[in-house]
Amino acid sequence: MFSIDIDMLNNTLNMFVFLAVELTLLFLLISYLVGVLQTFIPPSKIQSILSGKKGQGYIIAALLGAITPFCSCSTIPFLKGLLRARAGFGTMLVFLFASPLLNPIIIGLFVVTFGWNVAVFYFVIAMGVSVVAGFILEKLGFERYVKASAYSEPKPKSCMAGCGNASVDKVSKWTKIWQTTWKDFKKVLPYLIGGIALGSLIYGFMPAEFVAKIANKDNPLAIPFAAIIGIPLYIRAEAVIPLSAALAAKGMGLGAVMALIIGSAGASLTEVILLKSIFKNPMIGAFLVVIMTMAISAGYLYSLLF
Repeated sequence: MFSIDIDMLNNTLNMFVFLAVELTLLFLLISYLVGVLQTFIPPSKIQSILSGKKGQGYIIAALLGAITPFCSCSTIPFLKGLLRARAGFGTMLVFLFASPLLNPIIIGLFVVTFGWNVAVFYFVIAMGVSVVAGFILEKLGFERYVKASAYSEPKPKSCMAGCGNASVDKVSKWTKIWQTTWKDFKKVLPYLIGGIALGSLIYGFMPAEFVAKIANKDNPLAIPFAAIIGIPLYIRAEAVIPLSAALAAKGMGLGAVMALIIGSAGASLTEVILLKSIFKNPMIGAFLVVIMTMAISAGYLYSLLF
């Protein structure tokens, strides 16, 4: 028995070290590339593009959502900026749905963890549902559920106050991008390490029989269950993907894994709470319905196709 425990511990530690090194390097590299894109595509330019032709705006909003800041502290103020710029309610919603789900960090983690096929499937589903949902909710008149205060100019907040620094002219743009990348990494690090640690513990110690019983691909309720528990879990995608990889290795169906990732990354409790400063309750409900529909549909569709 003792030898088995030692083996489990070794497996856990080996998995932790491997994921920590790999995902840290991946995070820093892709975050820096995102910073470069943001330097050459400022928010004012994005708002100008989205305020143009609506037919193109939905697709552009989804694509731009994939390269904009991925933390809710940055997404919500930017969302208000789109509202103030009158960029279009539908395109704004597409950005809202796509931004936390399609950022390059998540796509990169998908490629590394699950492979290109899964990453492409995830991207297509998240992109397609985001565009369709934004279009439908605009046509249904959900813009009436935007609070009037969301259109007003925001007061400086702590999460944005650091964006304007008097010393920025003293360093190169590349250094500033790296400083931002490192700052973002330090904010995400607890979530990333926490997810890796939890995933490694599950990989090393959780009995495969337990996971196979409640979340295997033959259990039709595993997918909606995974989608629902994803929201209150409040695990960022940087953490839930390595966690999900460990669950998949233990026998969890990849359809349920897909639902868990979309549910947790697309609609965390913190994001929902922040959205209440912009939307009235019917729009909050519609937001949750879209994310749950996306998660459950992606889970079942993936199970059928792969």
